Amino acid sequence: MKSINARVRNVSLLAVLSLMAVTAFATPEVGQPAPEFKMQDQNGDWRSLSDYRGKWVALYFYPKDDTPGCTTQACAFRDNIFAFRKIDAEIVGISLDDVETHQEFAEKYSLPFTLLSDKDGETAKRYGVLKNYGVMKLASRQSFLIDPDGQIVKHYEKVDPESNSTQMLADIESFKK
Repeated sequence: MKSINARVRNVSLLAVLSLMAVTAFATPEVGQPAPEFKMQDQNGDWRSLSDYRGKWVALYFYPKDDTPGCTTQACAFRDNIFAFRKIDAEIVGISLDDVETHQEFAEKYSLPFTLLSDKDGETAKRYGVLKNYGVMKLASRQSFLIDPDGQIVKHYEKVDPESNSTQMLADIESFKK
């Protein structure tokens, strides 16, 4: 009986430690330059933040391709693509999924914007959104609005997948005034 209780305690302790193992990294502050990155998109092409200089960037991190919340968020950005293009803004999604998974996700939902593969989690770490759950690492659902000069002008820590796109559009319009 004692060894069963000890095992239960060990398993419980391991579960708690796994949940607490969420790694916190410094998130860049509003007003700071957005951390540079270079990753492959869903087509295997290399993209870097400097490619978007001169444009507004709606940069959003999400946990996993083809999951309910992530699909809702991506489709909301897709549905607003013409509004983003009208104000000369780019949409860039980043997760730790690989290029092939991004390609399948983009094709399945007709996503007309860039999805970047941060397979090693380095970019998510530099933006302070990498979460380490022991056996699994994910990017937390957070977004950053980057101005044409490459500065972070807004950080969205609590993101609603349904309204993130319209919220970012409205904020770009507000900043442009």
